[in-house]
Amino acid sequence: VQLQASGGGLVQAGGSLSLSCSASGTRFSINDMAWYRQAPENERELVARVTRGGSTYYADSVKGRFTVSRDNAKNSIILQMNNLKPDDTAVYYCYAKSTQHALSPKYDRDYDVWGQGTQVTVSS
Repeated sequence: VQLQASGGGLVQAGGSLSLSCSASGTRFSINDMAWYRQAPENERELVARVTRGGSTYYADSVKGRFTVSRDNAKNSIILQMNNLKPDDTAVYYCYAKSTQHALSPKYDRDYDVWGQGTQVTVSS
């Protein structure tokens, strides 16, 4: 399974950006999907997560400003980011918990899959 992310860019504080990510491959299913971010000299942190059933989790720092959604049919996730702040500046990474299906279910395996990072820069 591969994740392809798009979106990001440069925006002024208070502006909006949207990130999207889709999974591709063969004989797979996607469980949780999420967005993480990593600012320079910081550890990677979870921004928002959405389960296959649609339950969501947000980091406190983005609650009320970011919205995560997914399309199970397209194996995709979108992060809508509003009222962006300079502290949101980071490289954003798409994540998926994927199950690779074998011909026999007993050989199915779960994998953590990461997309390439996409830069989000918020100027003050």
